[in-house]
Amino acid sequence: MTVRLYDTQAQAMRDFAPVDPERVTMYVCGPTVQSGPGIHHLRAALAFDLLRRWLVHRYGRVTFVRNVTDIDDKVLANATDAEPWWALAYRTEQEFARAYAAIGILPPTYEPRATGSIPQMVALIERLIARGHAYTSAGSAGGRAGDVYFDVRSWPAYGALTHQSIDAMESAADADSRGKRDPRDFALWKGAKETEPADAVWDSPWGPGRPGWHIECSAMSRRYLGSEFDIHGGGLDLRFPHHENELAQSTAAGDRFARYWVHNGLVTVGDQKMSKSLGNYRLAADVLAERDPLVVRYALGAAHYRSTLDLSAESFDEAEAAVSRIRTFQQRARRMRGTPSRLTATELPAAFADALDDDLGVPQALAVVHETVRAGNVALDARDHDRAAEASVQVAQMTGILGLDPDDPQWRDPHGGAEAAALDRLVRAMITQRAEARTNKDWAAADRIRDAIAAAGVVLEDGPEGTHWSIHD
Repeated sequence: MTVRLYDTQAQAMRDFAPVDPERVTMYVCGPTVQSGPGIHHLRAALAFDLLRRWLVHRYGRVTFVRNVTDIDDKVLANATDAEPWWALAYRTEQEFARAYAAIGILPPTYEPRATGSIPQMVALIERLIARGHAYTSAGSAGGRAGDVYFDVRSWPAYGALTHQSIDAMESAADADSRGKRDPRDFALWKGAKETEPADAVWDSPWGPGRPGWHIECSAMSRRYLGSEFDIHGGGLDLRFPHHENELAQSTAAGDRFARYWVHNGLVTVGDQKMSKSLGNYRLAADVLAERDPLVVRYALGAAHYRSTLDLSAESFDEAEAAVSRIRTFQQRARRMRGTPSRLTATELPAAFADALDDDLGVPQALAVVHETVRAGNVALDARDHDRAAEASVQVAQMTGILGLDPDDPQWRDPHGGAEAAALDRLVRAMITQRAEARTNKDWAAADRIRDAIAAAGVVLEDGPEGTHWSIHD
């Protein structure tokens, strides 16, 4: 067993070797909660949910930390008199939590808010100042009391994550450059402004203010995972400047930090980046209102996590058909007589495990799932109960690992399935009418009922145990 991951910093595949062979540690950058989640937020969170699930299968224990940025320029900008920044942040955080839960993303082991780790951020900044890698801007030309910056020229390894030279980098736009020694220096602490709310301020050795964006992840990952941990994850768009700055400030402070950097690809719509200005921005709530959450999970997870995912109505239609094939097979298998085979997790199809060991190859793993479904259906048609039962158990194991098991209670209608129950009653009534017509040798009536059922997209399956129905995929 060797799990291999693509390490963004190494720009190569690497064998995965955790610091502790019995516990994997992961830190993933969570949302900045200035507004509700878009579908791209779900794709990013799902990528690491899938990785986490596979590492749990391989190593048994994963400590997974995903932060919430609840204080930030964007949060303050979106606040109103009617909804102060902290209320906006909390409401939006709950929107993210509901969207994550809707598609089966497991809750993190720890989910710290930035505002809950201010003392740790202050302590980290003090270490950087003491080591000569950060400075206060007071006294600089145009500097403001309370501002603290990371000195990128003081750290020769700056740029190691994205392999850029300092001179080729863009200026940091997170604060006014007048108090900086170099325009690429980035803010660690921002002095209080009269234009910002008085309750968005914390005390520090440099005066009242609030943390910069980058410092929070370095402080929180260290607090919950230690000075060295296994995997740091996030979207591809976070590599620079956010993750580059995290790596620089943590290692400059003396921490080893992340052993592997893993980034998920972006989401496009019609081959264009999602953008509110282009009118193609898809809110997670809107998509979840239109589609079965299990279908949404399948559609967002079916592509390789590092690829760009182009979403369209066809993407969800294809996912719906795939989920229907799995669900229908499992329904058929449950109706089958015979004793199911007893399999353990070590008896997963080798091709499935090999695919996930190889940089989380979910597309290849799903191909194994569907090949097993096809083989299971062939076995059912041949009345080979043992082989069909074995396929059913394997499909349940594989989809369980991927969070795609249609029989998981997660995917049941929270309102009791009223629509599904009503449809079931109607179809069963028609099946009964058809059976009565056939008993009475009223073949014309039986054919009319059969045709009406088929026209509605319902497939009937007659067997020794009776007639069963499913939706045509």
